Amino acid sequence: MSPRKHSRPLRIAFCHPDLGLGGAERLIVDAAKELAARGHMVEISTAYYDPARSFEETRSGAFAIKVRGGWFPRSLGGRAIALCAYIRCLIMAVSLSWSCWRAASRPDVVIVDQVSVAIPLLRWLLRRPVLFYCHFPDLLLAAPTTRLHRFYRAPLDWLEQATTGTADLVVVNSRFTQGIFARTFRRLHGRGLVPDVLYPAVVVPSDAQLAAARAGWKRTLPPDLARFIESRDAVFLSINRFERKKNVGLAIRALAAAQAQASHQGASAANPLLGLVIAGGHDARLRENVEHLAELRALAAELGVAGAVAFLPSFTDAQRAALLASARAVLYTPTDEHLGIVPLEAAAAGRAVLACASGGPLETVVKSETGLLRDPRPEVWADALRALCVPGAAERMGAAARRRAALRFSRAAFGERLEGLVARLAAHRAQRAGAGGGGAKTE
Repeated sequence: MSPRKHSRPLRIAFCHPDLGLGGAERLIVDAAKELAARGHMVEISTAYYDPARSFEETRSGAFAIKVRGGWFPRSLGGRAIALCAYIRCLIMAVSLSWSCWRAASRPDVVIVDQVSVAIPLLRWLLRRPVLFYCHFPDLLLAAPTTRLHRFYRAPLDWLEQATTGTADLVVVNSRFTQGIFARTFRRLHGRGLVPDVLYPAVVVPSDAQLAAARAGWKRTLPPDLARFIESRDAVFLSINRFERKKNVGLAIRALAAAQAQASHQGASAANPLLGLVIAGGHDARLRENVEHLAELRALAAELGVAGAVAFLPSFTDAQRAALLASARAVLYTPTDEHLGIVPLEAAAAGRAVLACASGGPLETVVKSETGLLRDPRPEVWADALRALCVPGAAERMGAAARRRAALRFSRAAFGERLEGLVARLAAHRAQRAGAGGGGAKTE
């Protein structure tokens, strides 16, 4: 079923800092694709875009991508990353606005995410409403550890709250983030600002597509990885960026604990030979990605499970489908994650999820029905791994997860909801312009 076309095509501009392969990028690409499919004209401005390391939809031609502000460095000697991101986004805003004025064709609505600092500048230069998608307050992702760091972060944190409050509409990705937003941005909450909730979406493959993925995963994955998966009775999959906050080490420690529990009995139906595949977005430009991948390899060796853990840094969409098809279940290790797209992708592919009992997974995983929610302790997770190896258990939860994903988290539902929010902003601006309340009519 094709998306419903809006009565009047809108021009919609996105401003996103770095168009890579993370969850935030997945949401922006989904949003752009859904709006374009509904007949709107969409352009994404970003400070960094590498077609070889991006989602396939960005190369489809359905929407335009313009790199703006990429000439400014991402960091100053590996430091001041947030400050540089602020500056790059301000440059992006100026470049976008200048381009629009030169072409005499301004967008009807601007969608900004992650970095809010450019919102007032965009509103002033373009005279257009701005929707801000808050994945999570940035100030909570960069807690200061030293006095100098606190001094550096103080003006950035103040700017984050002040500029977020200038958006015409603020949207968050979960009820969990909605609550965090209220507790973090107390001035905005005191003003009565309550963000809308717009859950990210996933593609729900057809039964035929799932069957094809399960039949052909060996041909899609690298040969050595396919052989590793075949050599195990049950393989669990972790998909995350190689960042320390993702707590992927929990999966390795849980595997080691499960092996220790079964070591005296040997492999059997009750104690299958387990394996773990750790896959994720890996950017060689980012020091933490490089360092943390090495740390995870070292941890597996230290715990004596190096032979039971395989790594796949970065992968294609086809390989993602193959990984999900070959896995018994998906392990989602972050704690207090604002939402997490991986549990939704797993559910859409009919895979049960083991996640930490906190944050967004409390909304995306139904305990003991579509997956398992556990405290982030290796021995507790080891018991959960064994529970997922009980014949039929993971399959039953995976089927329930797939049904729920199709009902609540499809891209069609996401696109319809987002289009409604964008159309509301555009209509409100048009009403104000018609009443002489500010803003020029759309060219």
